[in-house]
Amino acid sequence: MGYVAIKGGGRAIEGAADALELLRTRQAESASPLDTDTIEKQLYFLHSRILSEGGLYHPQLASLAIKQSLGDTLEASFALRAYRSTKPRLLETPVHDTRNMRLIRRISASFKDIPGGQMLGPTTDYALRLLRMELLNESPEQFQAIAKRLFAGLPERVVPDSFPKVLDSLRAEGLLPQVNQAAREQPFDITREPLIFPVPRSAALATMARGETGSLLAIAYSNMRGYGDVHPTVAELRVGYLPVMLPHPITGELTEVGEVLMTECEVVAMYQGDDTQSVPTFTLGYGACFGHNEVKAISMAILDRALQKGMQDGPENPSEDPEFVLLHVDGIDSMGFASHYKMPHYVTFQSDMDRLRTTQQKQEAGHE
Repeated sequence: MGYVAIKGGGRAIEGAADALELLRTRQAESASPLDTDTIEKQLYFLHSRILSEGGLYHPQLASLAIKQSLGDTLEASFALRAYRSTKPRLLETPVHDTRNMRLIRRISASFKDIPGGQMLGPTTDYALRLLRMELLNESPEQFQAIAKRLFAGLPERVVPDSFPKVLDSLRAEGLLPQVNQAAREQPFDITREPLIFPVPRSAALATMARGETGSLLAIAYSNMRGYGDVHPTVAELRVGYLPVMLPHPITGELTEVGEVLMTECEVVAMYQGDDTQSVPTFTLGYGACFGHNEVKAISMAILDRALQKGMQDGPENPSEDPEFVLLHVDGIDSMGFASHYKMPHYVTFQSDMDRLRTTQQKQEAGHE
């Protein structure tokens, strides 16, 4: 009987996989398969989200994961993270300085005029949230004409490779504490070490960097609405390409081997002073992740500041509790737990039914 059940279950699983492939290819006669370059370029923000939540910067494989999962962000991130776990670790990069980012967008909500100027870059922030009906029947010729027109209209001025940090000017005024290079901790590797609370700040940042965007936003939003006391202002939000540096195998000299698209957000929050500080200063929250993910980076920076407050003074709200936040923002973990309820629970449910029937029988007997 066991063998028959396994055979039957196996055939059903294969059929379910075929049914999914049918959904993907059911317009095969009138449509072409999505290629990975198309997904990367035209599903730009979705692609960035998978890069970030999958925890692996590999644009082509992120596109493949989106295609394979039919656009399910959690499944795509799961597939990308699973692939990463099969690869050996060859080298580790040194700590990188985001001042070296080749920026495509850079804004500040703290100051109108910032060193280097505001750089709006690619964003939907200033566009009307209305459907563009002309995209419904966009032809290849119309699509290609857009890029030609925009490239032809580009100004000839050269954009600087990098911009100064807004926080540097605040530190120069003594409004932020100076960075203590000697006190920098060794980054916590969440892919090799389990989270055992209390955790260092680097573990919290790493966990949130590949956390699920919606989860981070929801908990950060609770803080914004009053279940917390951060009240942040975005000092600087950056999107750009960060050069990846590795030591040369012979000379040991740091050499650029590529670049990664990333988003970085630094927020300043309410000032504070303590016995170790002669002068009160603003507090700081930080967020950074792969891809172009502004909402995620802002949410991460708010939660970073909230968690610092919670670890220092004790959590007063969920957003300040490291265990609550860090164990509930990973989309892969959350999806796995929710999905496991679809698996057979026959034995436990039969036991629940037996207990309920027994309880009902005892109550009926007591009323007679």
